Amino acid sequence: MPLTPLDIHNKEFARGFRGYDEDDVNEFLDQVIKDYETVTREKKDLKEKVDQLNEKLSHFSNIESTLNKSILVAQETAEEVKENAKKESKLIIKEAEKNADRIINEALHKSRTISLEVEELKKQAKVFRTRLKMLVEAQLDLVENNDWDGLFEMDLENEEEELENEKEESNQY
Repeated sequence: MPLTPLDIHNKEFARGFRGYDEDDVNEFLDQVIKDYETVTREKKDLKEKVDQLNEKLSHFSNIESTLNKSILVAQETAEEVKENAKKESKLIIKEAEKNADRIINEALHKSRTISLEVEELKKQAKVFRTRLKMLVEAQLDLVENNDWDGLFEMDLENEEEELENEKEESNQY
């Protein structure tokens, strides 16, 4: 068990013949007591300070551990978000490709349909043109036909006869 300043203060030495000078010994002991009290007080203060620092160290160690865990969680979350973003971007790209393919196929189908319709309209236009040409030619043939001259002459003769008949009939009344 360590000595206390009180133990040093109460220590009594046996007296011998021609021993040490009592005043020198007492003075030295007083100095030792004072120094020992100072060292003991400093030791106590330092122990308290060490305890406080150990508490702070423990607290900061807990904070460090928590921060490390938080960093790991944040990194894992960031990786998950990154992975999810990659997956989502791939899905978006696939969907866009599907839509693009569908739009292209629809456009090709419409283009083919329109081409077929254009070809059909061209055929119909040719048929119409041919029929119109035939009709016009037939009408021209009809107009250029000499039968018209005979019709005109007949009509004139018929008209003259009818006029004469009418005159005669009116004279009879």
